[in-house]
Amino acid sequence: MESEIRDVFGDCIKFPVPISASLVTDDLLDSASEKRCITILTRWSQCDLERGRKLGFAQRWTLLCKRDRIEHVLPSGTSTHIHGELLSCQSPLGTSRAVIREEAGHQHLEVWGQNGLEKILDLTAQNKHGKVYEDEQFACLAWSPCEKKLLYVAEKKRVEPSAQSSFASANEDGGVVLLEEQDKNVYVEDWGEGLVGKSCPVLCVADLNKGAVIVYAGVPPHISPGQALWAPNGRGIVFVGQWNEPFRLGLKFCSNRRSALYYMDMKGNCECLSSEGVSVSRPRMSPDLHWIVYLQGQIFGPHRQCLSMMLYDVKNRTTSVLVDVVRRAEKGQFAGIYESLPPQCWSADSERIYFNSACENNKAVFSVDRSTGRIAQVCGLDSLRLDDFGSVELLTIQKDVMVMRCSSPNQPPCLKVGFLSPVDQDMHFSNLGGADVYEGFDWQPMLITPPSQEENHQFSGLNFGAILLKPYSTPERRKSPLVVNIHGGPHSHFAAEWNATAAALTKLGFAVLMVNYRGSTGFGQDSIESLLGNVGSQDVKDVQRAVLCALQNEATLDPDRVVVMGGSHGGFLACHMIGQYPDFYRACAARNPVINAATLLGTSDIVDWRYSSVGIKYTFDRLPTPQSLTTMLEKSPIIHAAQIRAPVLLMLGGRDRRVSPHQGLELYRALKSRNIPVRLLWYSDEGHSLSKVNTQSDCFFNIILWFREHLN
Repeated sequence: MESEIRDVFGDCIKFPVPISASLVTDDLLDSASEKRCITILTRWSQCDLERGRKLGFAQRWTLLCKRDRIEHVLPSGTSTHIHGELLSCQSPLGTSRAVIREEAGHQHLEVWGQNGLEKILDLTAQNKHGKVYEDEQFACLAWSPCEKKLLYVAEKKRVEPSAQSSFASANEDGGVVLLEEQDKNVYVEDWGEGLVGKSCPVLCVADLNKGAVIVYAGVPPHISPGQALWAPNGRGIVFVGQWNEPFRLGLKFCSNRRSALYYMDMKGNCECLSSEGVSVSRPRMSPDLHWIVYLQGQIFGPHRQCLSMMLYDVKNRTTSVLVDVVRRAEKGQFAGIYESLPPQCWSADSERIYFNSACENNKAVFSVDRSTGRIAQVCGLDSLRLDDFGSVELLTIQKDVMVMRCSSPNQPPCLKVGFLSPVDQDMHFSNLGGADVYEGFDWQPMLITPPSQEENHQFSGLNFGAILLKPYSTPERRKSPLVVNIHGGPHSHFAAEWNATAAALTKLGFAVLMVNYRGSTGFGQDSIESLLGNVGSQDVKDVQRAVLCALQNEATLDPDRVVVMGGSHGGFLACHMIGQYPDFYRACAARNPVINAATLLGTSDIVDWRYSSVGIKYTFDRLPTPQSLTTMLEKSPIIHAAQIRAPVLLMLGGRDRRVSPHQGLELYRALKSRNIPVRLLWYSDEGHSLSKVNTQSDCFFNIILWFREHLN
């Protein structure tokens, strides 16, 4: 049995996932017939269970095209392992590729061309800054228009005091801070979970001709710069500045942090281009260099939310709303923007912007017309013309060539490529690699309307979703046990895409119900806001309602063998389910769960969410009161601990900055004292996501053994 579990999970987690794509060359072969040869470079991530690590590899594809139609896709050849690569970027003319790589403790900037390695800078030896940022919140790597400079973000250099010097100073470019002797133990704030050690980012430019790095001064001291790109003339930089505020709050997975869009020239003069009392992210320059689009949201409140798309007119220096926040959407229609913009998202004529977004239980690709604001669904959902995949995501659009990642709960990811067609005309896509696998189990989306007694009267009429995976079974087989899988966030969602854990559970004979309760993304801003103040009740009722609907509609499911699992807020809900419905669930598995919001208040990197989730407005100077702590406690699973009878498996990350592992320990002790079966797995080097390959494998293995033990 143990080898079966490991083999099935290994089979499901091994499929490569495409993470980026770029157009490398576009050569005209014959002007009369308009034949073209296009090269696409794709980067993939793959789990290596044998060595317990994630691998990166690259593939090149050659497309033979006639006009705007692909006639042949030539085989890619052997994949190339990418070792130590943090960031990479193709030059504007496509003749060079920049790579920042880390090996043996040193970070290097490499420039690769047609004749191999053409330039290398040892960034560590330059000693102008600390580690280069590679995260999604700050990182960038961008060529200047002249292709002689590269822009990136790194940690500000901090020089420890020596016997010869114990005074404070800064170098002429603002990049080095020399600490006084008495300051060496001073606490340095960072940006929380997933960004440990990242505190003071600086904008850096590598001059390839001079072989030197410049750290630019001029960024206002109250902000941290990131997500930078070159201004149209190459004489300035556009970037997002995150407010340091009185103190830093966790930034990962949070689109509600105060920030603004800035322009800084090479002399260090800096000006704000956007409103200041909002949150902004992902600026993208149009090919004609006349427009910048970026995303904007509110500060505090829901830490992930429906965003508006803003359009900045570079020439006239004006800003307008291109796509507004969607409060509600009709069934299957555009439900707002929740995802980051692709790195390349403009059509070649600078008239349309393409983006991904959650829509009910799916992910789809949409476009918006820059002039009219008209939104059109490009592919996905009912208009899907990609073999009925459950979710489609745009990786890049360059010169009107679109590269999409497509998958379903029973189809691992693959790539599709095609030319952008005129609006309202069919698009033709060709396969560009990935797994050609169709697993032998079924899945179906569910749309659920709460009964009147479970309505939120402030936000009435909302529905929510779920996705049910059912194992293949013949009529004579017994009914399938049901695993209720609850996502974290809470403002995230399960899409109808490949999920290795859900697929492996299904292949092992479990049905899996993935619930998108009210508050999930993809259902409009009203749905998100409806959860504020109602955690532990509305979301709990939604999960139970989804389970009852699935059991009622599917005779193949066994109502006497239902178990529940989830992580973070999903773990919070899983523990609520077994506490509020103690006779319903046979077992529970929770990863880094929130157990007691009152005791979590002082240890989480997103202390604002502890208030917002229970309906209390947050400000930086807010202090806990007996009333607020009581409210947090009353909405927490710990108050139901005395009713819990289901055996509980806890999986905790020792370095979790978002949900302290002591949360899980609090429930562990409460259950141990009542002789309830409980098992705790402690991963000392893991953070909140428990994302290391070996950890994922170990968690899955233990979950299956736990469920099987307590279902039989």
